[in-house]
Amino acid sequence: MRLPRAAVVLVALLATLGLGGGTAYAAAWSSSEKFATWSDNGYLVRNNIWGSGVGSQTIWANSYSGWGVWADHPDTGGVKSYPHSARPIDERISEMDTLTSEFDVSVPEGGAYATSYDIWVDDHGYEIMLWMNQHGPVGPIGSRVDTTEVGGHTWDVHRGSNGYNEVFSFVRHGDTNAATVDIKAVLDWIVQQGWFSAEESVHEVQFGFEITSSPGGMDFVSNRYSVTS
Repeated sequence: MRLPRAAVVLVALLATLGLGGGTAYAAAWSSSEKFATWSDNGYLVRNNIWGSGVGSQTIWANSYSGWGVWADHPDTGGVKSYPHSARPIDERISEMDTLTSEFDVSVPEGGAYATSYDIWVDDHGYEIMLWMNQHGPVGPIGSRVDTTEVGGHTWDVHRGSNGYNEVFSFVRHGDTNAATVDIKAVLDWIVQQGWFSAEESVHEVQFGFEITSSPGGMDFVSNRYSVTS
């Protein structure tokens, strides 16, 4: 029997909280609004349903670190949403001593999605994506221009444009659901390529799930996430 959407969301919340039985517990925050945003301890958690041909998606959060979505997007092409937790940085790369992040996620076996960082430089002039886990028929923007080991991982590097800004996508060799990433090292590597200047400012570090499809309803959960700068 397929549970109704509200029941599925509740089950996901209980599982994430490690709770069960007859008592119903709610997350600190939840919403099904497309661009719902919740602030916690200097981070912003966003539902961010921005694509076309979308289905339904409910986001919930107990903190900027522990949050998730239940998403039911049709099995069609094109990114439907990028629910994420973001930390504003607003600091020049040349002035940074460190910028690192860690995460731990639980993702479905079906659907099409990428677990990824989205790092915005020069406000929204440059977009750096770090693909940590990809599933199904999804791929980065642009052509592969290099393979490099930087920031604690080995990546295929793609460079292209989405029509609004330049995009640098680092696709990890081998999927992982938990890791630490030295983002400052990745930014320094890009500067060394001459793709942008060290005097550019990092606007925001986002981490979440870029969902293309999740038919029937699937759970995406951030068990742990933080940014250190």
